[in-house]
Amino acid sequence: MNTPTTPAPDAAPVRVDSAGAVRTITLNRPAALNSFTGAMHAALLAALNAAADDAQVRCVVVTGAGRGFCAGQDLGDPAMSGDHVDIGAVIERHYRPLALRVRTMPVPVVAAVNGVAAGAGANFALCCDFVVAARSASFIQAFSKIGLVPDCGGTWLLPRLVGRARALGLAMTGEKLAAEEAERIGLIWKCVDDAALHSSVSALAERLAAMPARALAETRRALDAAMPMDFGDALALEAAAQRELGHAHDYAEGVAAFMAKRAPVFVDR
Repeated sequence: MNTPTTPAPDAAPVRVDSAGAVRTITLNRPAALNSFTGAMHAALLAALNAAADDAQVRCVVVTGAGRGFCAGQDLGDPAMSGDHVDIGAVIERHYRPLALRVRTMPVPVVAAVNGVAAGAGANFALCCDFVVAARSASFIQAFSKIGLVPDCGGTWLLPRLVGRARALGLAMTGEKLAAEEAERIGLIWKCVDDAALHSSVSALAERLAAMPARALAETRRALDAAMPMDFGDALALEAAAQRELGHAHDYAEGVAAFMAKRAPVFVDR
């Protein structure tokens, strides 16, 4: 059973719970399909920062309350009101810090998509290291329907995940993509039956929490950094990463455990 780590009434925009080394952050505006507001952004970023700073946390799960994961930006939020809203300022104030925080967490981040993930909600999920979606869930790049482009990292993520042709198709048409199809085209890690979402995510999170967190975070960083590099530069990046990790506790522990035929105990972050 999850144990609340911070007092959070039902009205709080984000709930935070812990079970062992796994921290679960739940977007908590179910009546609005957990759409983003300024208050939710503040609470979510604070929860992610707290998890990053807590040495006991070795994996983070993000999910949504109710029947949706996140419907994107709440257009009724005060930040979006008025005749001449500076949406760029909203991106810089809220979405850019959120996307950068998720992509630089010192531990793996799993998105448990329990329902619709639309607009920035879809791309926030895609920022995570793993996306596990219920079969009834869907992903919608809804931006073109209101005259905008994908944000929260969507322009960078989509072509890298599914290629330019599919990225353009998803972004321009704004068509709903079923979770099973999202898995088939490589947009997400896995689609599971609705009833199995919680157990599947829990098993994955516990598995990741037992792995060398520092090496996993460095793997993410190296893969992202290598994308625009030529082959030689990527090889140099690998060497630099291995040089640093090779002096860390977890490498020595992994080798010792392998030689002794025992389970390793990783501690680095």
